[in-house]
Amino acid sequence: MGLHPQAAAAADLGLMTSGPSAVGSCSEIVFTCDNGREYPLCPIAVSIAGEVVTASLYTGRRSPMHVRMIPMGVGYRYAGRGVWLDGFRENALLNFGKHSQVACTIAHS
Repeated sequence: MGLHPQAAAAADLGLMTSGPSAVGSCSEIVFTCDNGREYPLCPIAVSIAGEVVTASLYTGRRSPMHVRMIPMGVGYRYAGRGVWLDGFRENALLNFGKHSQVACTIAHS
């Protein structure tokens, strides 16, 4: 398939971008959710391997939510104040507090 084994393993640990040049790009990772809304994720810091370490998540509120990657072992979690994303590969659950959750998929541009 042409995938590098380490890149495939890294993709399971966090969201991947095209690399450090993706910092500030809000169109590269967009969560398309079952509630009919889209939530762009704008990388702030990206590892050398291309993993998003911190980002701004646009939720439709006045200002974006700052989220940070939390190592999970399998899948990924990005958490901020009152919001977090849990996912594996292109599937994710977007949580707005303890009682509001929506299923999403990632649309890579």
